Amino acid sequence: MGPLYRLESVRKCYGEKEALEISALEIREGSFNFLTGPNGSGKTTLLSILAFLLPPTSGELSYSGKRVDWRGPDLVALRREATLLHQSPYLFEGTVFSNVAYGLKVRGVAAGMLRERTGKALEMVGLEGFEERKARALSGGEMQRVALARALVLEPRVLLLDEPLANVDRESAGVIREVIAGLPARGTTVVMATHDPGRTGRLDGVSIHLEEGRLSRRQGTICEGPEIS
Repeated sequence: MGPLYRLESVRKCYGEKEALEISALEIREGSFNFLTGPNGSGKTTLLSILAFLLPPTSGELSYSGKRVDWRGPDLVALRREATLLHQSPYLFEGTVFSNVAYGLKVRGVAAGMLRERTGKALEMVGLEGFEERKARALSGGEMQRVALARALVLEPRVLLLDEPLANVDRESAGVIREVIAGLPARGTTVVMATHDPGRTGRLDGVSIHLEEGRLSRRQGTICEGPEIS
């Protein structure tokens, strides 16, 4: 089986500033990947490209064996396969249920299936019974878990996470780690960005390390130790 993603000579520039330059990178399907590097190293830019939200300035991105056409009609379908969870996710006004169910509603999922999948997603993140609570009245950690449930309910082929453990309480961090650790076994490819690998706990995965927008030599399989509090 070939890689799910293949990047070749990918560059991203913002004006005259080069934010990313990756000569070659492959990401296997069903793998767990740590995207590490200091702030400003290009992690968020790479995640946005992998989510098909940001086209590279030059180079080629292939997905599932096919070259991505950034102006083609298949782009919307690709975006439905990869979900990006931002570090500070935006929650809508209204209930937890309406936030988590939003994507399914937009996609025309029937009411019965919508409610079932939303309930299961909230149960996964330990927020069963929170359906009618006001989303913006929750704690920061609970809000991040709602955002994770909103991503999981879509059953994405790829889940991209931008610093999901930053600024959350210890309980929420533990729940988030446990949920995402189990996703590859279900076939979901996970890429999680972090500038502090020591806070990822006992998560195993492949290291993709960026320095000033370029891949460093610190690649390979890593196994994190106990969480640093």
